[in-house]
Amino acid sequence: MEVKIGIKDTPRELVVSSGQSQDEVEALVSEALSGGDALLRLSDDKGRKFLVPADRIAYVEVAPSNVRKVGFVVGN
Repeated sequence: MEVKIGIKDTPRELVVSSGQSQDEVEALVSEALSGGDALLRLSDDKGRKFLVPADRIAYVEVAPSNVRKVGFVVGN
């Protein structure tokens, strides 16, 4: 999953290639924004952890990772 997080008063967004599922990311974002946790905690597929203060989150975009196909397709 590719997760893009817009942070208030910051011109760039944070992009995380998360190893978590879309449902897991959505649940973590919902919990952080509802006041259940002051931080949004995500981990990427390399084991790094990202902590974002929930009150600084402007938006979150969750999308499948871009998979590029390389090569040629042979038709029958």
